Amino acid sequence: MMENEEFKPKVGDYMSKDVITVTPETTVKEIANLIISTGHDGFPVVENGKIIGIVTSRDLILQISNKKAKDIMSTNVVITYPNVNIIDVARVMFRMGFQRLPVVDEDYRLVGLITNMDVIRSTIERANPMRVKRVKESIERIHGVKVDVQLNKVKINDLRPTQSVIYTDELEGRIYEIRKGLAEPLIVIKTGGRTVLVDGHHRAIAAQRLGVEETEAYILTLSKDVILGLEKTAEKEGLNTLADIKIVDEIPHKLIDIISTRRRG
Repeated sequence: MMENEEFKPKVGDYMSKDVITVTPETTVKEIANLIISTGHDGFPVVENGKIIGIVTSRDLILQISNKKAKDIMSTNVVITYPNVNIIDVARVMFRMGFQRLPVVDEDYRLVGLITNMDVIRSTIERANPMRVKRVKESIERIHGVKVDVQLNKVKINDLRPTQSVIYTDELEGRIYEIRKGLAEPLIVIKTGGRTVLVDGHHRAIAAQRLGVEETEAYILTLSKDVILGLEKTAEKEGLNTLADIKIVDEIPHKLIDIISTRRRG
């Protein structure tokens, strides 16, 4: 079972669509005045609707006031896309130290801007308990059992995985976050003495690699033993322990991109 995508907010849901931009001909003095008037410290440089660079307050330092944006802008622009999960982008922004990322469509036309504040807003609104509630209600409806939910510790080595593949890039991100104390709880189901991992396979492997023996999880305990459908699928795939999960270098979806606007012309 892959990480549940249904409840993950997208960049397009939270990005600012009314983006303040400058043109290649905007002067340093005009950009400086714009920084003062708006409180922003950087702006996308846009020509014919497409992003061709980005200029920040750092670029303005010691520049001549009549120079133009095209003379000082950065042309290797880190961008993202509206349909990318905002939490995945937040992890990239956190690791790379970005405060904002331009959001573009497939033709590199600027459609928005995602900032740290947008990420914070999405995190506040995003409710792991709601995801747990839906899993709980689904199990109770399908199997006719009662499900008790608690937030508690689980032993990493007791986890029975239900996802056959995880990705190196995301795993490295989870390792970084755990070291910084930012791990989210797993979601597990306890039934018949088994601890079935439903959500958080990257986090579980990351914790294991760091020598963590226990981690926090939402534990859904069933009132009677039920063989879950995802357990049957996992058994067919030969998944019994975390060691059975395959770790691959392929990235499942493009989180960010780096475009060289000078090469595109």
